[in-house]
Amino acid sequence: MLSEFLLAEMNRLGAQDALPLHRQLYEALRRAMLDGKLGAGERLPSSRDLAQDLNLSRNTVVAAINQLSVEGYLASRVGSGTYVNDHVPRASGLRTPRGALAQAPHHQAALLSQRGEALAHRFSATGLEVQPFTPGIADFSAFPLALWQRLQNKHWRMTYPDMLDYNTSGGYAPLRRAIADYLRVFRSVQLEADQVIVTTGTQQSLELCARLLADHGDTVWVEDPAYWGAMKAFIANGQHVHPVPTDDEGIRPTEADDAQPPKLIYVTPSHQYPTGAVMSLTRRHQLLATARAHGAWVLEDDYDSEYRFSGPPLSSLEGLDLDGRVLYMGTFSKVLYPGLKLGYLVVPKGLVEPFRQAHYDLHRPGHMPTQAALAEFIEMGHFASSLRRARQTYAERRQCLLEALRPVLGEGPDAPRISGAEQGLHLCLRLPAQIDDRAIAHRLAQQGLIVRPLSAYCLSRQDMRGLVVGYGYAALADIQRCGPVVAAAVKKAVG
Repeated sequence: MLSEFLLAEMNRLGAQDALPLHRQLYEALRRAMLDGKLGAGERLPSSRDLAQDLNLSRNTVVAAINQLSVEGYLASRVGSGTYVNDHVPRASGLRTPRGALAQAPHHQAALLSQRGEALAHRFSATGLEVQPFTPGIADFSAFPLALWQRLQNKHWRMTYPDMLDYNTSGGYAPLRRAIADYLRVFRSVQLEADQVIVTTGTQQSLELCARLLADHGDTVWVEDPAYWGAMKAFIANGQHVHPVPTDDEGIRPTEADDAQPPKLIYVTPSHQYPTGAVMSLTRRHQLLATARAHGAWVLEDDYDSEYRFSGPPLSSLEGLDLDGRVLYMGTFSKVLYPGLKLGYLVVPKGLVEPFRQAHYDLHRPGHMPTQAALAEFIEMGHFASSLRRARQTYAERRQCLLEALRPVLGEGPDAPRISGAEQGLHLCLRLPAQIDDRAIAHRLAQQGLIVRPLSAYCLSRQDMRGLVVGYGYAALADIQRCGPVVAAAVKKAVG
């Protein structure tokens, strides 16, 4: 029986490694799947039944199942239960005859590590090709390309030999000063230019934090629903991802979450991805107090902070932090263009030198002429001008999309509603919990419209349904034409 195998494995693990109970169960269940005792597509016993059979608390069982779900071993189906993922590799498939590697297809699961399997098959960006309503995409067609080319050519002509070498100082000094000035004025970040580290974007910033501030097996709190890119950064570094539910005010830890103390807490307070919630001032102070109590670092991804269309602006978490626990990160990809691949990480003063050194050792940063061009672009006021134009453009598109979706909205607790429209480049059309948002997204995809089901971002919760709709890359004419199509698909599903 499965329970007998799990008990035997847990006893062995407990005797050998003194692992906590939820980790023992996690390892035992994973071994059962790898050994084929739990086959692909097979349904797991309920968490209540497992807890009773193994004489464990239900919280212990749920923690193990959540982690396996996060890593892609298990998949939940609403109203049906939890099942073994079809892509789980088998231990028996790991022995490959000599010479067979070259002939094996490169997607074959047996060729991947367990971590690689999770990265390849969980929270993938496939299917997010640029279409009018694809979330997370900005419109870079208005970027002043001719001006940018002139600035780049200028700095290439003036380049000194040291500008062609790796950089050990955390980035081009004038660019770090320009970023610091911008963040002090517009985001109330308390910093000096030396605290800025120029990265290739938020993903690299996250990976630096995960590597330098947490060890393998440490717990990271993430928002549920979650941004898939952050999930992959933590999974790739072997950290235990613990989902914490969000509501309309942002992340909402409970006593049950406190029972799994975090080393890192990752949040998107300016515009939670994907729900669009803006973290309230009260919740921000509560989160900082929670981080202080646990001795945790807060990773503030100031996603979409540049675009706020209504309501009062809120200070960054870093600007409220009195303990030096917040690391602040942002990117230029939403204001300029994604291929620029430049972002920034603001670290507390005590972390500047180790982060600079690790950034150099791990990534060998460079692209100094491009950083110099961006510094001048900011100093000459072009960045501010581009941002003003983009805000006006996106505000018009946002309003057009709201008007297109208005006919399907309602007032009751189970009626469709919109969240996250006050800021950012996407909104979330929230649906009743019984609606199959994946089916709606699939039907829209067949009509050439790419939206994302909200449930696809959920880690452990089963109560959130909706459509994540981007308007950053959608022209007004496309919104006017396609917005009613989305509304009609939702209306048909809701009835």
